[in-house]
Amino acid sequence: MFKRKIPDDGIMRLIPKQKKGIFKLVFSRFFIILLLFSLEIFILASMYIHFEETTPYFNLLFGLVTAFSIIWLFNCEMDSTAKLTWMIIFFLFPVPGTILFVLTQTDFGHYAIKKRVGQIIKETKNIIPQDKTVMTDVQLTCSGTDDLCRYVSRTGCFPIYMNTETSFFTCGEEKFAAVLEELEKAEKFIFMEYFIIDEGYMWGKILEKLKKKAAEGVEIRVMYDGMCEMSTLNHKYPRRMAELGIKCKAFAPITPFLSTYYNYRDHRKILVIDGKTAFTGGINFADEYINRRERFGYWKDSAVMLKGDAVRSFTLMFLQMWNISEKEPEWDKWLQPAASEKCSGFVMPYGDCPLDDERVGENVYIDILNRATSYVHIMTPYLILDGELKNAIKYAAQRGIDVKIILPGIPDKKSAFALAKTHYSELIKAGVRLYEYTPGFVHSKVFVCDDEKAVVGTINLDYRSLYHHFECAAYMYRTSCIPQIEADFFKTLTECREVTFDTIKKEKLYYKITGQILKFVAPLF
Repeated sequence: MFKRKIPDDGIMRLIPKQKKGIFKLVFSRFFIILLLFSLEIFILASMYIHFEETTPYFNLLFGLVTAFSIIWLFNCEMDSTAKLTWMIIFFLFPVPGTILFVLTQTDFGHYAIKKRVGQIIKETKNIIPQDKTVMTDVQLTCSGTDDLCRYVSRTGCFPIYMNTETSFFTCGEEKFAAVLEELEKAEKFIFMEYFIIDEGYMWGKILEKLKKKAAEGVEIRVMYDGMCEMSTLNHKYPRRMAELGIKCKAFAPITPFLSTYYNYRDHRKILVIDGKTAFTGGINFADEYINRRERFGYWKDSAVMLKGDAVRSFTLMFLQMWNISEKEPEWDKWLQPAASEKCSGFVMPYGDCPLDDERVGENVYIDILNRATSYVHIMTPYLILDGELKNAIKYAAQRGIDVKIILPGIPDKKSAFALAKTHYSELIKAGVRLYEYTPGFVHSKVFVCDDEKAVVGTINLDYRSLYHHFECAAYMYRTSCIPQIEADFFKTLTECREVTFDTIKKEKLYYKITGQILKFVAPLF
């Protein structure tokens, strides 16, 4: 139904596409890294077998280490579901499980980045001061938003703003059109931070704009997650972008060494133009996000555009990630206040860092659920819940709040889809109403509540987003776009099938079995 279309323009020829075929795969960076990873695992396994055969006290030693790890586990600040998973892993795989646990609970592999991120957050903690007048106005609304703002600000520099225009996009096609229009207006700088960038029609058109603006002297910086080098972009891509006058880097590129460093991915989607306009949401720069290429039926996504005071926070979030690998960070040059937009409501952009002890993304969602007085409507691609978030969703429904959740009808990952279904019965029993989007895949990450509050961002309802990824979002209170977000939810609802106890009974056996098997390792997803 949706054909992949490649533009005829010349810009794509400036950045060659990766060749196809077995020969290219065998000699690719991906294959070499995979081979080296396999070699490391083989060496570790061989050492274990050797020591087990030659050292009679080996198993006793690891028994003691496992016992120590269990004591350590029960004293960790960790979700109870995750603790149960680790207990099962210790039982099934005592030696490798213990080693894996020790590696993940220490700073092995990510000590340097953790130290650097902490240094940057401390350095920029008060770089954008909170406007006291705005906070006073928030307090007068008696919404509890001031309490939430104080909590979020403990974890970084995340003021709450007025004078910010908000525009909501109900699909990737709408955001794409707006991005092209806003890029054309750039005069000073363009900052892009995206989890996925893939060559094709969408990125080709954006690259045309970036090349043109770079030639005009606009500062352009592009950052993408290092996993792209394993799937969509060649590891030489930054060098090719430099030829166009564009600064480019990958966050945490994959190298052939086992490390917990790879667990922390940059899942953010941020575009900032001149400090005046910012975009965030679920939409990456790849053709499936604008339905130029069909992958899982129709791709339903969303985004929000900000203009005005709140854009400064997204500029800062980008600079924080960019400067992790920079020796001499620059801040003030790019954080100058933009012209205010006289608009109603409040906006609080915020980020979530996996290297501190705060689960900001999850706590914001829980705060919305706990304070709701009428309804909470949610769109999410994944539903792999920890105990706290599941209890908050159930409790909201049990106290009479209308809780509705829209999930994909066609999944991108069958294992994640199966895990989501393991929560269906318990949630429905509590009064939550669940729906699956029949035309395809829902990738939106949206909460809307009581016609007053909404969150649009990158944060999924799964362990990876809530615990292991760098994420971002915009919290909005009484902004003009909230009715549109709610209207889009109900429009999407008309294309959904409701999940009931009857549909659960008729569910495919594959999903039932897979979900039950995988549930004990759900925190590792």
